[in-house]
Amino acid sequence: MQSGKKFATKLLPTVFCLLSLLIVACGNTGNNSPTAQITKASEDKQILVRPYPGLADLRTLDPPQTTDLYSAQSEYMIYANLVILGDKGEVVDMLAASHNVSSDGLTWTFTLRDGLKFSDGTPITSQDVVYSIDRSLQPATKSPNASYYMARLKDVDKLVTNKVKTLIGDSLLAPDAKTVKIITDKKVAYFLDALTYQTNFLVEKKMIDKYGSKFTDHLLEGGCSGPWIVSNYVRGKEIDFIPNPNYFGKKPLLKKVVRPFYKEADTTYSAYQVNQLDSATIPTPKLNEAKALPNNQYHKDLALAIGYYTLNYLSKPFDNIKIRQAFDLALDKDAIANNVYKGTVLATNHIVPQGMPGYFPDLKRAGSVTDTKAHPDLAKQLFEQGLKEEGFTRQTMPPIVMTVSTVGSADARNSLAAEQQMWQTALGISIKVDDIDFNKLDEEVTNNAGSSKLMAWSIAWIADYPDPQNFTSIQFGNNAANNKSNYGQNHATDVDLQVATQQLLEQADANTSNPTARLQQYNKAEQQLVDDVAWLPMFQQTTEYVMKPCVTNYMSNAFKNKPL
Repeated sequence: MQSGKKFATKLLPTVFCLLSLLIVACGNTGNNSPTAQITKASEDKQILVRPYPGLADLRTLDPPQTTDLYSAQSEYMIYANLVILGDKGEVVDMLAASHNVSSDGLTWTFTLRDGLKFSDGTPITSQDVVYSIDRSLQPATKSPNASYYMARLKDVDKLVTNKVKTLIGDSLLAPDAKTVKIITDKKVAYFLDALTYQTNFLVEKKMIDKYGSKFTDHLLEGGCSGPWIVSNYVRGKEIDFIPNPNYFGKKPLLKKVVRPFYKEADTTYSAYQVNQLDSATIPTPKLNEAKALPNNQYHKDLALAIGYYTLNYLSKPFDNIKIRQAFDLALDKDAIANNVYKGTVLATNHIVPQGMPGYFPDLKRAGSVTDTKAHPDLAKQLFEQGLKEEGFTRQTMPPIVMTVSTVGSADARNSLAAEQQMWQTALGISIKVDDIDFNKLDEEVTNNAGSSKLMAWSIAWIADYPDPQNFTSIQFGNNAANNKSNYGQNHATDVDLQVATQQLLEQADANTSNPTARLQQYNKAEQQLVDDVAWLPMFQQTTEYVMKPCVTNYMSNAFKNKPL
């Protein structure tokens, strides 16, 4: 799931944790003993106000259209799925009461719970499930990523190329009102994890038939299948949620969740200080102040999220491996992490973050470098060799334009300025920065597969599910939806090696017989991806935030795309 860099991210409770959030009387918050008496605040106080930092508005509330963190956060509140990730990142049943897989590993059967309803009271059946998945894959829906997350569904390739009209009755079956069968074309080790992705969220056909793509403007009328419904949405100001009266499961203890938009991310902290918000991100200059707040208001958590640069293979000079490696080795990632972000991020060379299955501690940086410091002499040498191979000089090479979205974050701006200076010092070139709105950046990145329009950009990736496939095959696989750098799909002299790495990823994806060997395959592929600078990883994110002590039962997790 794409996000901005450090300034734009927050750790979020899962759908199940959110149901338990409670506002208590603030007089009780000084005692952190597990046996302390807690007094619930009055019903009219059960309102949580939590911002979208660095965002002017949501891009979409239609699950198949979603590529960004912010939209996903709201969708996890209002839509349900067959299965979803639990508090520890494990796959658990949601709409499904149970599931099993056939002995050949190809047919997945889900039995629905009793009494399921949409928010307007319409019963939910297996037909709604297969409709929702099929809709997300239909060419007319124009989902930017559904066909890749569900790439192993039988005949999905025929659907997206208009050779068949639907997968319902083919690989998506509803033999009775409570049974869903999903058929894959081969064994897939990560299938259940991928099924939790929001492109498979349940939407109501009746609402889409009535309003088409505008159905998300009418969610108070119906269409929600999750624990919450949208009660108010003032574009550019805030979106509000109230409990779904027809949700099958545990009802939320909160009576309302208010999510205002703050275009300038750093302003959330000042709003928190005057009690306009129940939580906020922390500008780096305010870290010590935030840490000193009473009653454990300050929080810090490690996130399964990597902030990185992308260098587009279809934009010269980035089809040259030596120039790519030079851009990496010119950067002192330690200085960025410690001097700019003051230790709130972890400098890294990794694509798969620490804490994920398949994390590879022995991974080396491009050029077999083992640290995260700058190597300006080696960077300069590689850069000049690459320029010579391409027939360029510093004066004749294409000007480098880096597209970013700092959304009012001083840390992000300072990081960019420091990195520009590092490239200037080591490589002797100036980098132009194009700082744009995050939704615009997300849209341009989404449309960059097979394109040279974006030359280079800065963004972050947050785990959708705890499998290394989500950081490797999803990003760099052959025709992968998120392969925006055009890895393996270019005319570089080393493209055959890139293709071989893609083939290794395919083998790992399909390896259901030997989990240890599968992770080793991902490790080998990741090392080659790092050598190729398929991404230029900068840091693994930690999340530092403040939360009012009146908010109880909060449990953070590393999947920041979960509600709220």
